[in-house]
Amino acid sequence: MTITEIIESFDQLSIQEQENLLEILRQRCSKLREGEDAQEETFWEMTLRFRQRMEAEGVEFTDDDFADLRDKSPGREVEF
Repeated sequence: MTITEIIESFDQLSIQEQENLLEILRQRCSKLREGEDAQEETFWEMTLRFRQRMEAEGVEFTDDDFADLRDKSPGREVEF
């Protein structure tokens, strides 16, 4: 079935059927964006993809970005 045939078929549906179909398509697109339907990536593949995206967007991290992240407090108080 071609895109044109799909669109023509879509036009023949009732408004309720069109809305239902669009909702199904939105859900599937959302799953694809989240990677649920894609093959499982390894940790290394995800790391490389993350690095590529950061490089493409011009994001750079330095040691200063991580300087004060550690919580140096002794933790919460414990009552015995």
